[in-house]
Amino acid sequence: DGGYDVADYRDVDPRLGTLDDFDLLIGRAHRLGLKVMVDIVPNHSSDQHIWFQEALRAAPGSAARERYIFRAGKGAHGELPPTDWMSCFGGPAWTRLPDGWWYLHLFTPEQPDFNWDNPEVREEFRRVLRFWADRGVDGFRVDVAHGFAKDLAEPLRDIGTVSSYEPDDLPEDGSHPFWDRDEVHEIFRGWRKVFNEYDPPCVAVAEAWVRNSRRTAYATAQELGQAFNFDFLAAPLQAPALRASIDTALAEARSAGATATWVLSNHDVIRHASRYALPEGTDPEAWLLSDGTEPAADPAAGLRRALAATLLMLALPGSSYLYQGEELGLPEVAELPREALQDPVWARSGGRLKGRDGCRVPLPWTRRGPSAGFGDGGSWLPQPEDWGSLSVQAQEGDPGAPLELYREALRLRRELVADEALAWAGDESLTADGVLHFRRSDGWECVANLSDAPRALPDPDAELLLASAPLDDGATELPPWTTAWFRARTH
Repeated sequence: DGGYDVADYRDVDPRLGTLDDFDLLIGRAHRLGLKVMVDIVPNHSSDQHIWFQEALRAAPGSAARERYIFRAGKGAHGELPPTDWMSCFGGPAWTRLPDGWWYLHLFTPEQPDFNWDNPEVREEFRRVLRFWADRGVDGFRVDVAHGFAKDLAEPLRDIGTVSSYEPDDLPEDGSHPFWDRDEVHEIFRGWRKVFNEYDPPCVAVAEAWVRNSRRTAYATAQELGQAFNFDFLAAPLQAPALRASIDTALAEARSAGATATWVLSNHDVIRHASRYALPEGTDPEAWLLSDGTEPAADPAAGLRRALAATLLMLALPGSSYLYQGEELGLPEVAELPREALQDPVWARSGGRLKGRDGCRVPLPWTRRGPSAGFGDGGSWLPQPEDWGSLSVQAQEGDPGAPLELYREALRLRRELVADEALAWAGDESLTADGVLHFRRSDGWECVANLSDAPRALPDPDAELLLASAPLDDGATELPPWTTAWFRARTH
């Protein structure tokens, strides 16, 4: 599962390097003024993890098995799964062993879930956090943060017919048997004590697909400090929807005493340059299964909209998380052949879902060469033939390239950010016309035209700092699907 089946929490996958390589990376990053976060996967391990291998050899009820979740099956001979729980990737969340017992895996059978009621599991992960923090890691992304705690009281509860595990389908009271249970917060309060042993304290962000009303608990200063806001990613690229998402996220962050987070792409969703290239209402799964042909995408429009959305995001208060390759304007590789697919979603869904491989194709570094510079041995997913034209080498130094826009936006952002304040400008009619206009401190303003028509700029005398599409300083109109940053001129 793309590395989310961890066999050793204190080592580097040998296909990528060694711990010595990792230490060199940390040292080099810190000398450049960069901080490094690592992704930690505590809900489940690989079935090759030494603990799970010990559990397979151990007897039912043993201490080794208590680190995971084993149960007897239902039916006259235990031939039925213990519950009706389903894997996120399709099929039952239980696999039967030769001795007749079943083990729980909310993802693939190769990813058995830990038993977080077990004190040994909790202590082990506190040691793992310290292992990496002691090596200089500055923070952690916490995978499936909403899944650790489970209701394991006997008899285990069935959940009946559930349309999905989407956040809005989860109960508001934390009563789901394995998602977003209140008990998980005790775990993270313990983690915060570990993080605060370091100076400065380690940062952390939760990947928690939960209701908005329950996400703030993960982001408090007593727990992880931040939680990904996926509503911004999921919102349609329309001014009213994005304004509502922004207001909600900022209010939630204030209530948690945290900073807001923003993201437009990640390793689990179609890249936003392609999402925004599709007609509104497109079924993304059907589009992927058609190899990106039905409906036809408009790549140029998608990239223009993606850059406008990115510049809008980077002007917002809080932390923006960028996904590798978006700075090159990379599209989704929807045409990956079936035989090349590696995401377990494809096989586990019986071919109903193509999976997430299209956003995981390695980014191109060079115009030519094996795997466009990714490595001498070729890339682990096939790259399109024209990938080199989107490479870092092809874009570097080109002022009209996405890469240079991202670089300039990040440079300016560091220069302009003063505090977390944001004030909307204009009335609701402006938003209804597709325009988002807000002010930050020290005269920094962001204006985004998310419509198909030019819109009048509110202050043509303001100094143009940056735009996501060609725009002259002193222009009176903002072109369609363009975001621009301005600074009020001092007279």
